[in-house]
Amino acid sequence: MKRIGVVGLGDMGSGMAKNLIRAGYETAGFDLMEPRMKALEDMGGLRANSPAEVAMGSSAVFVMVLNGNQAKSVILGQDGLCSKLEPGSAVVVTATIKPVEVREIAASMEGTGIHLIDSPVSGGSAGAQGGTLTMMTSAPDEVFEEFRTVLEAVGESIHHVGKDPGIGQTVKACLQSLIGSHFTAAFESTVLAAKAGVDADVIYNVFSTSGVGCPIGNYAIKNIINGQFEGTGSHINTMHKDLTISLDLARELGVPLFTASTAMQLFEAGKTKYPSGDNWTVTRISEDIVGSKLRRGK
Repeated sequence: MKRIGVVGLGDMGSGMAKNLIRAGYETAGFDLMEPRMKALEDMGGLRANSPAEVAMGSSAVFVMVLNGNQAKSVILGQDGLCSKLEPGSAVVVTATIKPVEVREIAASMEGTGIHLIDSPVSGGSAGAQGGTLTMMTSAPDEVFEEFRTVLEAVGESIHHVGKDPGIGQTVKACLQSLIGSHFTAAFESTVLAAKAGVDADVIYNVFSTSGVGCPIGNYAIKNIINGQFEGTGSHINTMHKDLTISLDLARELGVPLFTASTAMQLFEAGKTKYPSGDNWTVTRISEDIVGSKLRRGK
């Protein structure tokens, strides 16, 4: 049985581990939080005490941490993946980090014989848990084909977007600029509806079956009208970080992002006032201003 590793067992990483186990892979994992390690064992995974221990015997390791500094530490640190992975194995960076950061990691891995697959994902916690993630994968053709089956264990739509490190993260940065803008437009539309006295279910039913209806918008509005602003698996810190990456890339390239910049400021406000909230909590900023909120049963 091929052994696969996962470092970072939060909402996303735990779902990936679950689907790797379901696909028949021996799956080792590591996370700093003990409850997450216990959950891995309960689903049939193997507990590791460090990234290096995850790497031992693994043919590929998924890295699903929060930011670039964590990814560098997990991969390149003294007790990191590269200290124990064998030549011919792969590090799959599914975390969303800056394109320049994944290129720096790739440069540091040169000469090790270990492949770096740059493959950020989209689909949120539900996609990770359901094995339906969209993956933006950049790797040489032969590496992509060699590890395609492993990627397919955790994702449904696997897009080979390039060959060089950083291309996957660049595509993800472009995507997040759109998603962040979509979110904030949806948030504000529900407050407009609330102030106008429109019923919550009317808004959800019309929006979800219209031309703008899509899984991400439908899920956002459903959480808003149900008043579910925490514990949905989409913490505001993640989207805030992703928009920062999008705007950093835009600034580097000299591209004005008017709408995404406004979305970023709204997420900044939501993160400041409601730091424990999920993405949808940004809606509460506008709700607080106008004194109206769209909820079922109200």
